[in-house]
Amino acid sequence: MADGPAGGPCPPAPDRRPALENHRRELRGVLGSFATGITVLTAGRELPRGMTANSFTSVSLDPPLVLVCVLRTAALHDLVLDEKAFAVSVLSAGQEPVARRFADRGRPRGAREFEAVDTEPGRRTGAPILSGALAWLECGLEAVYDGGDHSILLGAVLDAGRGPGGDALLFYGGAFHRLAPSVA
Repeated sequence: MADGPAGGPCPPAPDRRPALENHRRELRGVLGSFATGITVLTAGRELPRGMTANSFTSVSLDPPLVLVCVLRTAALHDLVLDEKAFAVSVLSAGQEPVARRFADRGRPRGAREFEAVDTEPGRRTGAPILSGALAWLECGLEAVYDGGDHSILLGAVLDAGRGPGGDALLFYGGAFHRLAPSVA
């Protein structure tokens, strides 16, 4: 238990779930006020799967750790748990069609899922890494945490690299945006 302002125990946080459930749309708007980068999370050597994810962040440089949140019902979820590995491709501004493809629940599955996207298998995990990405990471699954309807996947970085550069693709206010170049 954490210490409170006077050194004593902190009181328990009030249960705010009922209030938030009644305001799901408002909460979505509030959370959409935070701009995020866009990634495609991939896993699988034999029959790979992918999904667009903007809930990705670095956790630690020493040891190198990242996390990503995945909906428990996503097709990729159980594959990551089985493979105990995944790759993350950080998308460039020109890769909005790729982001949309892997966010589309109606996209082709199986061997056809990656047919319209250039990839190469990661050296450490075999998971597809998207060509043209700003950066990429291959991760071993370090831990899985409960995150409500999502799992919080903690990945130990096994390999990483950068692509050709360029502007980033962002998600803000429920839409894709391109990061404007800075004016010096």
